[in-house]
Amino acid sequence: MLDLIGESAKTSLGYFWKSGWAFVLGYLISSMIQAFVQKDKMVKYMGNASLKSVGLSSLFGAISSSCSFAALAAGRNLFKKGAHFIPTLAFLFASTNLVIELGILIYIFLGWQFVVAEMVGGIALILVTWVLVKLTFPKKLVEEAREHVEDEEDENEEFDWKEKIRSKEGWLQVGHEFVMNWKMVWKEITIGFTIAGMMATFVSEDTWKSFFLADQPDSFLKVLENALIGPLVAMLTFIGSMGNIPISTILASSGVAFAGIMAFIYSDLVVPPIVAVHKKYYGLKTALYIAGVFYVSIILTALGMHYGFTAMGLLPEDAKKVMNEDPFKIDYTFWLNIVFAVVAGVAIYLNKLFKESDAHSHMMMMEGDSKFKTIVTYLCLLYLIVGTILFIF
Repeated sequence: MLDLIGESAKTSLGYFWKSGWAFVLGYLISSMIQAFVQKDKMVKYMGNASLKSVGLSSLFGAISSSCSFAALAAGRNLFKKGAHFIPTLAFLFASTNLVIELGILIYIFLGWQFVVAEMVGGIALILVTWVLVKLTFPKKLVEEAREHVEDEEDENEEFDWKEKIRSKEGWLQVGHEFVMNWKMVWKEITIGFTIAGMMATFVSEDTWKSFFLADQPDSFLKVLENALIGPLVAMLTFIGSMGNIPISTILASSGVAFAGIMAFIYSDLVVPPIVAVHKKYYGLKTALYIAGVFYVSIILTALGMHYGFTAMGLLPEDAKKVMNEDPFKIDYTFWLNIVFAVVAGVAIYLNKLFKESDAHSHMMMMEGDSKFKTIVTYLCLLYLIVGTILFIF
């Protein structure tokens, strides 16, 4: 048992080492966008349920956020300011699933086919959601949800991005946004990567094969079962897409169907903490409606990606085996981690200067955070420390 604990800690740290530079790069780009893109002007393009409005909302989402809970706060703010319900949902999904750092992480752990499926499937899922909501539009629920949104004082910041990008203050804000992004996601990442290492070590492939019928002949019923189960497994993890990617690698290497893996990855907006925040923002009925629509859209999209990739001969035989060799060896990952550790250090220094200046410091309230999540995070850190000691000695 002690050996297994040490091995799981090594696996978790190995997962993070393989992706550390990608996190820094992704959040740096996200921070630059957050600092130099004025979001308040988005609302005027999100006022109706047209395909153009949904498309623009998806674009806004893709360049706006990378943290599920920050995306919820931003989506709520846009909805409160007058954004239509359907573009708001498109914004939510795009801001958590069509962001650059997620694509890099998927490429590192799963391979390019999964990246293509994430991007193309993300757009397809938004279109499917658009159709489903238009067919079942809950006018009364939406009206109640808009009434349920509490009035709050808005912060409107007018600026010229061309001037701001050339200013010292603009780049100090980039450093500030970078640190704030990490403060929002570090718990989720810690929990996700620790659980991934534990699952890779303690849960046998036979367990996953049994759960997802991996040993059964390929058939539509098997693929459908995987697509149905994928989101349910994601719900049990209680974490978002960034933390779930290492876990998806375990599913892929255990023979889970492509549809099941993609459904698992798409499902960060149906996990219980997200539904709980939606309940607080819009009311219980609307929260359950959003979760239900996303669940059906995820299944349909995952099935479409599976059979579309099959028809084109692009269905991956297996995920990349990122842990087949020593993750800590000196290779491109080692040097990229060194470079981006320096970049992270510069960003942290810029944040320090930002806080020392007269600049206005703010951060979206993290509704998804909790005392329980904090306790679990520190228990994971303790487990990793003890496991590392056991592995070394």
